[in-house]
Amino acid sequence: MTSKTEEGRAGPSLKGRALRLLSQREHSRAELERKLRKYEEEPGALARALDELTAKDFISEARVVQSVLHQRSARLGAARVRQELLHKGIAPEAVADAVASLQETELDRAREVWRRRFGAPPQDVAERARQARFLMARGFSSGVIGQVLRADFDDWFFPVHCRLLRSVFTRIWGSERVFVAQI
Repeated sequence: MTSKTEEGRAGPSLKGRALRLLSQREHSRAELERKLRKYEEEPGALARALDELTAKDFISEARVVQSVLHQRSARLGAARVRQELLHKGIAPEAVADAVASLQETELDRAREVWRRRFGAPPQDVAERARQARFLMARGFSSGVIGQVLRADFDDWFFPVHCRLLRSVFTRIWGSERVFVAQI
């Protein structure tokens, strides 16, 4: 089935256009409706074509959710994945289930994203804010961001202060032994 375009040439049918889009990646019904609406020549034709594709299991909400989780969850937080799924027109119940499964690994995923991007703890407040904004933009919660930055801040920042205190005690008392005895 073909349709007439403005120039008079025959173009692909709505079903053909939908299949072409589905061959590239999984699309939800709402996405296909949004993308194909401008090609609909008669009212109801798009809905019939999409109903037919849904009946043949070419359009599947579950596959869209799994595809987004597989492609995006390693780099994004639960809030950003939720936003993308809702934008794709996925039912809120399916989105809630998908996001619940991501909550368990949120801290580990945030640490990995942070490690790949920065790898070193923030040296000052401005750098800490920059790293926090980076993680927030990727959809990680503020509690998780605090845990990621606090853990690395404590692991790296405390030894720096120990060295600083050691040098202060060495200057004042002339020996590191006093510093070690104090701790």
